[in-house]
Amino acid sequence: MSRAIRVGHIDLSFHDASAREVESVLERHGHRIERLAAPHEEMFKIFGRGEIDMLVSAWLPASHGAYFAPFEDDAIKVTILYTPYCIWGVPDYVPENAVGSIHDLLGPLAMGRMEKLIQGINPGAGISRFSHRIVEEYGLGAAGYHFETGTEDQCFGRFEAAVAEKRWVVIPLWHPQWLHHRHVIRALAEPKGLLGGTDRATLLVRKNARALVGEPALDELARLTLGNARVSALDDALRNMASGKVTRSADAGV
Repeated sequence: MSRAIRVGHIDLSFHDASAREVESVLERHGHRIERLAAPHEEMFKIFGRGEIDMLVSAWLPASHGAYFAPFEDDAIKVTILYTPYCIWGVPDYVPENAVGSIHDLLGPLAMGRMEKLIQGINPGAGISRFSHRIVEEYGLGAAGYHFETGTEDQCFGRFEAAVAEKRWVVIPLWHPQWLHHRHVIRALAEPKGLLGGTDRATLLVRKNARALVGEPALDELARLTLGNARVSALDDALRNMASGKVTRSADAGV
C-alpha cells in the first residue's frame, strides 16, 4: 500500500476548512491523509523541505509570494481555490460618511470614537505586514493608533466584543473569513494600495509527489473551485463544529 499523502495548511481556520475540501477529493480517490498545520512562513519552509506533499494554499502573488519563491521550481500549481484579499474593515454601524477611508481615521469623528488599537493576528501573515505599513504611511501612529500582532482569538474576539457593545473599532481582516458569514464588515478605502490587491489562493503539490497523488486525483483537483463566500461559510461551520454549535447553513457542512 502506498503511503499517506501529507497535506499541510497554514494554521488558520479558513485554511483548515479549504484543506478539508481538498482532502475529500483525495479520499474519494482512495488516498489516506496525514494533516499538518503551522504558521505562515514555517509552513512554506516545511513544504520546501519536502515534509509535506501538498500545501493548501499559497496566496499569490502578494501575500505569500516571498515565502513561496525559494521553492517555486519544486511545485505544481494545481488550481485556484478562491481569490482572497485583505481589508481594514469597520462594523456596518459605523457611519460611512464619517469613516469611509483610512484617511478618515484622522478625522474628528473617528478621533473621538474609534478605538486606537488595531488588533491583528500573527506577524507572518500578509495582513500583518501590510498593516504595519499602513500605520506608518498614513501617519496614524502620531494620532495614537497602533497595530499589534496576536492570536486569532485576540483579534476576532475583540471585534465581536466591540460589535456586541456597538463600539467603533477597526479590524485588519481578509476575505474569505468566518466573521463575514456572521457580520457586515465594511472595507475602508485604502488609496495608497498597501493591502496587496487580490491574490489567488493556489493549491500546491510538490513535483516529486505527482505520481503519489495520481493523475485522476490531480485532474479532479484542477477543477476544484470554492470561491470566497463558500470558504467563509465553511470556516464558520468548522468553528461552530469545534464549539459544539449548530451550523447556520446546511450548505456549509465540513
